[in-house]
Amino acid sequence: MGNIIFLILVLISFAGLYKIFEKAGMPGWKGLIPVYNFWELGKLINRPKWWGLIMIVPGVNLIMYGVYGFQLARAFKKRQDKDLVVAALMPYLYFAYLGFSKETKYFGVSDIKSESSFIKNWADPIIFAVVAASIIRGFFFEAFTIPTSSLEKSLMVGDFLFVNKLCYGAKVPQTPIAFPFAHHTLPFTESTKSYVEWIKIPYMRLPGYSKPTNGEIVVFNYPDGDTVAVGLQSMSYYQLVREIARQNREQDGGRNPDSYYQNMAWNMVNGPGKPFGDIVARPPDKREHYVKRCVAIAGDKLEIKDGDVYINDKKQAMPEHAQHRYIVATKDPIFGQNGTNKKGEPVLNSALLEDYDIYVTEAAKIETPERIDTNYYDLNMPLDVANKIKQLPGVYYIKEKIEPKGYRDERIFPHNRSYAWNNDNFGPFTLPKEGMTVKIDTGNICLYDKILSTYDDGIHHITVSGNNVLYDGKPITSYTFKQDYYWMMGDNRHNSADSRSWGVVPFDHVVGRPVFVWFSMKDPNNNPLTGSSVLGSLTKNSHDGKFRWERFMCYVGENGLVSWKIPVLIIVVAAIGYNYWSKKRKKEKKKTA
Repeated sequence: MGNIIFLILVLISFAGLYKIFEKAGMPGWKGLIPVYNFWELGKLINRPKWWGLIMIVPGVNLIMYGVYGFQLARAFKKRQDKDLVVAALMPYLYFAYLGFSKETKYFGVSDIKSESSFIKNWADPIIFAVVAASIIRGFFFEAFTIPTSSLEKSLMVGDFLFVNKLCYGAKVPQTPIAFPFAHHTLPFTESTKSYVEWIKIPYMRLPGYSKPTNGEIVVFNYPDGDTVAVGLQSMSYYQLVREIARQNREQDGGRNPDSYYQNMAWNMVNGPGKPFGDIVARPPDKREHYVKRCVAIAGDKLEIKDGDVYINDKKQAMPEHAQHRYIVATKDPIFGQNGTNKKGEPVLNSALLEDYDIYVTEAAKIETPERIDTNYYDLNMPLDVANKIKQLPGVYYIKEKIEPKGYRDERIFPHNRSYAWNNDNFGPFTLPKEGMTVKIDTGNICLYDKILSTYDDGIHHITVSGNNVLYDGKPITSYTFKQDYYWMMGDNRHNSADSRSWGVVPFDHVVGRPVFVWFSMKDPNNNPLTGSSVLGSLTKNSHDGKFRWERFMCYVGENGLVSWKIPVLIIVVAAIGYNYWSKKRKKEKKKTA
């Protein structure tokens, strides 16, 4: 309905432009041709004709409509504040008013001797800064921050980076009416939506020059985030329901079927009082941004054996900075104790942990009262750090923590008792590929349920009735996929919510590839000693201070970060030099003139 209303408003504005062009002495038909009409409109308002090209950019064209309305009001001598505000906020109807009102006449803008200081110095620059930034952000490069440690130590918490959207083809915004530069929530609010959905654009993608390949780090919209509880946005709605169902089952001793506890959880989340806030659905382009490593691509056979990834039965090399959980046995409590001090601070040995770049949030002492002569710790770290820890005095041994084959982790996809999979032993599972056909039955529908019901071809109803799988009420025994799917995993193998938790990533959710880290600083929650002071860290190295200087101005390469500090410095110096030379040349020309 919203799209129909918007189309009607556009047609009304075009009719208005037809009459406006006639009043200005131009052929009216020029006002009826999309894009070209705004190209020609530039002549009437003394603005660049190429502004018309911006009208093909969804979202940005809505801002430009207001800009054209503002300028047209001035060209028709409607220059009072109330007229300018109405023209900018309701340009579609205002075009019709200017065109069809017998009282309005076109005067042009040549009689305006000078722009007001506000328009010249503030309004125009701000508007076009927003327009330019929106185009760059939407279709070329966008700035992101790494919020979680799922890719440690490849991309780290506190890395500020730019993501290339051109590589896979930029996605056209599906919800074009949105607050500029906000993703799904308005700034300074916790749950207020930054967009409206009464205008929606079907999924479209500009041509790209590549597709995700094995081993690439990829940014994508979180597929499982299509539904969220606004009071707890750190996990998907489905994950929340599963977790509550698991807790209910444990408290009840598992005396009832799984469906019983799932219904209990659903009623708790959606029931009176809504303890987790309203349950809202998000369109694909407004789902949370995640960044993971693309482990398997469409058509690959994926299997994880004792923590090692196998693609098409071939063991894959572990990422250089991959982290795993290790059990560390020591003679003395060298890494500290559990609990907090009087100030509420952890009493783990933060100094030693930070010395080895182990996050205190990913370290814990394991309480084992039956072995009071040995201390056990659960530490999350890369292999090279684990080898260094082995050499510490008082360390008896280090053992990698592996979940055994056959053990079912309820949090792991496909969340079904028939598949005893976990983080370290998973699969085999073949990634769906566009055009690939698979058999569908009651045993494997849990693997493809979300694809068939949500991702692949719009919303459909998938149910199981006896021995049949019903697709919108009709039995199916096979299905042919309509797009490619990918398997994304974090390098922080035991502290990453990734495809092992929620399944595949459709290609229409893929956003781009990280290309440049321009700034990086430590999170004080992970590094309470070295990551707390900002000013005090300006004179400290990366080990002792908050800023990771070696990660500043770095290109994200296949084998890690590559410093671009010198090229960036040369570019900055050259730009400053050119600007100085250009100004000096203009001054000399004025003198000679």
